[in-house]
Amino acid sequence: MKQPQSTPANTHQRRDIVVIGASSGGVAALLALVQTLPADFPAPIFVVQHVGADSQSILPQLLDRVSALSAKHAQDGEAFAAGTIYVAPPDHHLLLENDRVLVKRGPKENRFRPSIDALFRSAAYGYGPRVIGVVLTGYLDDGTSGLWSLQRLGGVAVVQDPHDAESPAMPINALGYVEADHIVPLAELGSLLVRLTLEPAPATPRVLKQERELLGIEFQIAKANNAFALGIIEQGQLTSFTCPECHGALTQLIEGKLIRYRCHTGHAYTANALLGEVTQTVEGFLYQAMRGLEEAHMLLQALGEHFTQERQQQVATLFFQKAEVASSQARHMHEAIVKHESLSGDLQFKEGYDA
Repeated sequence: MKQPQSTPANTHQRRDIVVIGASSGGVAALLALVQTLPADFPAPIFVVQHVGADSQSILPQLLDRVSALSAKHAQDGEAFAAGTIYVAPPDHHLLLENDRVLVKRGPKENRFRPSIDALFRSAAYGYGPRVIGVVLTGYLDDGTSGLWSLQRLGGVAVVQDPHDAESPAMPINALGYVEADHIVPLAELGSLLVRLTLEPAPATPRVLKQERELLGIEFQIAKANNAFALGIIEQGQLTSFTCPECHGALTQLIEGKLIRYRCHTGHAYTANALLGEVTQTVEGFLYQAMRGLEEAHMLLQALGEHFTQERQQQVATLFFQKAEVASSQARHMHEAIVKHESLSGDLQFKEGYDA
């Protein structure tokens, strides 16, 4: 029976846990990858591919058709085995604990459930140096925090070459905060994984007690345990910001150069994801303001027409003038909405990736 945490390197414990995260462009990337893996691949593979909460994911069937390995949606509590690809079901986090998969509806992270970060953290927390973490194509930065934690606990950090990715933002973000052990194009990833799974796992690095405690708390939150009762607020610096989803207080967490936020109900955001949510909120407020002005214009116009019919032209003229002012303000608000720029945090990628 494999132990849930690694010991000093030996011939019996290998790097035998593979976790993969993908978003935009990920289905094609995963299909290309699994075709290159041999039937005797000596490790289980756990996949988070961002999908809509209400979607009917057929990713396991697609992977199963082209791969020598079997693929399936993970089922809560099942023991995992080498040579099987476990895919996170829609609207559920995929986690690892005691050689079993957990499928839970914990709070969303970076607006996603399943979350790549949640999978990576659970693997890092339970298996440390035995883990190989892979970030593939995608938007924004889900997976960056989890990959950082995974590497801190001795795991191998692998990132798809951004020049090779259909959507390079996720790999670029990961490389901005994690010094990856391997940066490879998709065509070379399969052979790299085979080679890495044959390596013995090294000893678990020493980390600060507070770091491991936070990792454990976040793992419990992903399992749908109560974030407030677990003491997440005390794990960082309380801010004046509120969660865009539940409006709870946000605590700021620092991981190396990475800034993250968690609310006391458990929702998590990187700075990029939080900026994206704030942008959407601001746009919503702008549309509400425009709607209010347009409704004011319609009401004032109707009152003007009423008083015109009542032959009270002076009063009617006043209402028509107010209606025009409201209409002008609504037009200005519309222009502001059109010019409203996303602050999703990926502004640095507009000039391309030159690394």
